[in-house]
Amino acid sequence: MSVVTTVHGIVARDLRRSLRQKSRLFGGLARSFMWLLLVGTGYNAIARVDGAASYQAFVYPGIVVMAALFGAMLTAISTVYDREFGMLRLMLSCPAGTMAVLTGRALSATLVGMVQGGAVLLCGPLLLDLTSGQLAAAAGVLAVAAASSSLLGLLVAAPLRSVENFAAVINVVLFPLLFVSGALYPTTSMPPWLRGVARLNPVTYQVDLMRVALGQPGELPVGRSLLALAVSSLAIFGLAAWLFDPEHRMVKTRN
Repeated sequence: MSVVTTVHGIVARDLRRSLRQKSRLFGGLARSFMWLLLVGTGYNAIARVDGAASYQAFVYPGIVVMAALFGAMLTAISTVYDREFGMLRLMLSCPAGTMAVLTGRALSATLVGMVQGGAVLLCGPLLLDLTSGQLAAAAGVLAVAAASSSLLGLLVAAPLRSVENFAAVINVVLFPLLFVSGALYPTTSMPPWLRGVARLNPVTYQVDLMRVALGQPGELPVGRSLLALAVSSLAIFGLAAWLFDPEHRMVKTRN
């Protein structure tokens, strides 16, 4: 069985599963629009951010990233589900290897994240004066953000053995990633120690890249953000592969 065939089969299977779970897809979209319309509109009256026409305009890039983040990371629940019912063991024992399985899982989660983030991005012209070039750049950043978020989801799912555990743990991970990223307020306004934590958060670089792509001032150089996401994604994928490696688990069990 070739690697390409394995990856294609996993992506097709996961996307079919995601399309059948329409309530989860619509729920993810509803969450993003509620944050944008309710929180953004409410804070317009009391919050002002330098360089942004309104708080709603400032928070919009973060909401696009949030939609991709939640969509991609929550898709990892299928990995935990397959482990709980024994399917993952069969997938990891296929000749293509663990890396092919994780690549397929990451690609399917990336596509789900792009769909959810893309739906919010398409509403951008209703809030901001955007050019076609800015929308194209934002779409590219969205793909990078969704890919990075999908790997974070795999890493969270790696040590978990039941869907109930995943549901309990994922929210504890998701909300700090969002809140300490500059999506809802500038990281420059944070206390120094929290700003340092934000610099270790991959979502911080996703948000900053999206903000720059949509014509808003960023806090970090674009090259630094891209490098940080590339390095963190490689490290996260390597760690997830090590945790999922069945040989590693067998050695650990014998010890």
